[in-house]
Amino acid sequence: MVHALDHLDEHRHLVPRLQVAALRFAEIMTTGAREVNEALWDELQAHFDDGELVEIATVIGLFNFFNRFADALQILPPQQSS
Repeated sequence: MVHALDHLDEHRHLVPRLQVAALRFAEIMTTGAREVNEALWDELQAHFDDGELVEIATVIGLFNFFNRFADALQILPPQQSS
């Protein structure tokens, strides 16, 4: 399934439509949040209620913040012990 997510265009049939919509939302919020258009919003609203959309947007925003914060401060992830 992870391979399908990495190659979503090729394996869209394996991923439920609501997850595809949420992933597209995450990608657009991450790369250019002002590019969330009405078509994407309509698709999201077909699968999620307003509260769920706020929650999804919050999680996406938080993870973008964590990544940028860690990158700016050059914080490396902890090493896995074997």
